[in-house]
Amino acid sequence: MTVIRTSAPLSLDETAPPTCLGLDRPMPDATCSAVLLDIDGTLVDTNYLHVEAWSRAFGELGHPVDAWRIHAAIGMDSGKLLEALLGDDAERLGDAAKERHAAHFAELADRIRAFPRAQDLLRELARRGLKVVLATSSPPEEFDRTTAVLGAGDAVLTATTSSDVDTAKPAPYVVGVALDKAEVAASDAVMIGDAVWDVQAAAAAGVRCIAVRSGGVGADELRDAGAIAVYDDVAALLDDLDESPIFRR
Repeated sequence: MTVIRTSAPLSLDETAPPTCLGLDRPMPDATCSAVLLDIDGTLVDTNYLHVEAWSRAFGELGHPVDAWRIHAAIGMDSGKLLEALLGDDAERLGDAAKERHAAHFAELADRIRAFPRAQDLLRELARRGLKVVLATSSPPEEFDRTTAVLGAGDAVLTATTSSDVDTAKPAPYVVGVALDKAEVAASDAVMIGDAVWDVQAAAAAGVRCIAVRSGGVGADELRDAGAIAVYDDVAALLDDLDESPIFRR
């Protein structure tokens, strides 16, 4: 699928009749009953803040890591991230690195922002009767911080955090818990994420995955990982919603 560019903001009228984004034509039937969404890099612009926080943490521990390597691991289970980036020093430095990352990320909280029209997408999906689930392994404190900025309110049915799983993406457990909380089968859900790890986790759980480039990963890499469609960002997906895999097989 060709990558779609972001367009101008759209104001959604939640009282409007069930037509396509306010247009005078019926909405198509959905191909699923639940949409599972990653948060970091997908709905909120935090991936590069995480890169900065990890970079500071590693540097302070005397084990600097190139920023591009950190970025490539963002979205991965933190234990696997530390193994990938610290190698043999992961066991010795891992706990301290996680503590310092959390502290530095908290210091950067005033720079967290939602991607344009992220809230609109969540509300439109809910308005059309789909179950909206936030599928993340973020620690509860980070989850609270990012969702406060996102401001999705009652559009979100339920969510996962690190408290729900021992091992995060690319393992399928986060996706599996999200499916359980939504009470839907894998075949009745679509995942939206920004990282290769999101796509791989969804595939391992038997869920189709739409990818967005807003986390900094290229379209070819996301497609190679198994994404069924790739968009620039969630605003572009919202523009193309009726033609997306959520509504068209």
